[in-house]
Amino acid sequence: MSPRADAARNRARVLEAAQEVFAAEGLGASTEQIARRAGVGVGTVFRHFPTKEALLSAVLAARLETLADEAERLAADGDPGTALFDFLARTVEASGPKVAYADALERAGIGTDQVVAPVRGRVTKAVGVLLERAQQAGAVRDDVAVAQVFVFIHGASRAVPTIADDGVRAATLRMMFDGLRPR
Repeated sequence: MSPRADAARNRARVLEAAQEVFAAEGLGASTEQIARRAGVGVGTVFRHFPTKEALLSAVLAARLETLADEAERLAADGDPGTALFDFLARTVEASGPKVAYADALERAGIGTDQVVAPVRGRVTKAVGVLLERAQQAGAVRDDVAVAQVFVFIHGASRAVPTIADDGVRAATLRMMFDGLRPR
């Protein structure tokens, strides 16, 4: 394996390990824990991510890339209404860690705009396609704009994951989704 391929593989392993460790231990988890989980030395972690904030930024960016991948995949096939609502539900359900990363970066004085900027256009385009297809299929009101969908995601991502009861959480999402459906 070439040195570049090895470095890329190590970076990917560190990112994956960081997501797992942060999910299990919280954002206070140590770099040593992440290195151990990735099977690399602490120096390797710092070579790729000189600060914990840099690692958090990279983890958040990776999660946003995954979000864009999912939106594009769903936009390409399937029932348009189901695709949009599945995307929204999955995004909100998986948002707890993203919100925690963003909050930690804000506390460190690092705006998330610089992290989000590289993938923003891709996510906006894919969600726009999901929305447009759902509207054309009659599953979503015609007066809903993509900007409103992002406000929905932001608000729901802050509120819904804090609901401990699965039944109440699911019912809350259904109620929120009903606001997007034609009357």
